[in-house]
Amino acid sequence: MSEMSRRKVLLSGGALGAAGALGLATPAWGTDEGPRSVYDTEADPVSAQLLDSGVVPEVNRLLWDWTRNDQPLPAGLPGYLHDFIEKARRLPEWADRAKLETAARFNKSRGIYLNLLNGVGGGMLSTAIPKEAWAVYYSKGGADMEDRVAKTSLLGFAVGALNAYRPDGDCIVQAVKTRLVHAAIRHLLQQSPHWKWGIPISQEDMLVTWHTLPTYAMRKMREWKVPISAADSQAYLHVWQVTAHMLGIRDEYIPATWAAANAQSDQVLPPNMGPTREGVELTDILLGQLAEQTSPGSVSRPLCNALARYLVGDQVADWDGIKREPIWGPLIATAWPALVRFREGLIPLPLVPEAAWVIDEAARQYILFYLTKGKATKIEIPTINRPE
Repeated sequence: MSEMSRRKVLLSGGALGAAGALGLATPAWGTDEGPRSVYDTEADPVSAQLLDSGVVPEVNRLLWDWTRNDQPLPAGLPGYLHDFIEKARRLPEWADRAKLETAARFNKSRGIYLNLLNGVGGGMLSTAIPKEAWAVYYSKGGADMEDRVAKTSLLGFAVGALNAYRPDGDCIVQAVKTRLVHAAIRHLLQQSPHWKWGIPISQEDMLVTWHTLPTYAMRKMREWKVPISAADSQAYLHVWQVTAHMLGIRDEYIPATWAAANAQSDQVLPPNMGPTREGVELTDILLGQLAEQTSPGSVSRPLCNALARYLVGDQVADWDGIKREPIWGPLIATAWPALVRFREGLIPLPLVPEAAWVIDEAARQYILFYLTKGKATKIEIPTINRPE
């Protein structure tokens, strides 16, 4: 498939190219100095040293109960790790507390869409990104996708929580732990006999994934004609800008506006997408899990197939090996827009946003409970690749 045809896969959104975050710079896309060949110069040596010295199991044990944004680090961590986390946990100077609070309220009222788009939609897009599908499949998490999805959900749900970046929230904790995990995967995968794609999880790779979340979600909500104020739109972008920074994406690569985000998405997403055997296998596992979550014990996979295809479109669904469902497909395509209109007509009524949040939060907790089998789950630094 040509690069031009891939560019048509996702909704277009302006000219190619993107302004750097906060207007600092324009990324040198496609050059040796650009985000494709830049990684995480601060986290990478930390995770490598942890792995090479054999202390990761003890570090994971010590960090198990580090769960709140304002919580002091536990005693006993290696000094270089302690110093890294203390620096990495600081919000950027440009973080706007008022916008973060507005984003929390927006997530509260639009959780039903965001959970669906970030969870199902983003998940299906990610398995159609070869470098991401390979990195997931051949790392430790690829052998236990329920555990992998549960741990990924911890970060996603943390971003959407009401207290995401408040002192009693946990978004900073989940982001810093994820950053260390990414660095560990970079170190480990290059030692795998199955890995043949250079250094994984570059700055560009992280941005590609980032665009399958906020950029994709905002575009779909606009497509569904969900009413979103300018303040809410900017706040939602801001919470994800802050999250990108906390995950180790350089500020100059983070889009400063929605126009820049749409343009950057059009530049980096389509040429990085396509089919892989690993992506198809991961998709099958993910949709099987979704079917169980939706209606345990029943035959709900056709409904999940149709929903996934509706969310990401036929091209991505074909790359992912998602079956076409002649009955459920047309039904969802007709029913979902009507459901959105019905729901949005209710939003202004008293107590409806509160009730919607309770339902959305209950669904989030149910998903996490199902994926973790009711056991405590935390993001941990891996020590191995996918078992042979």
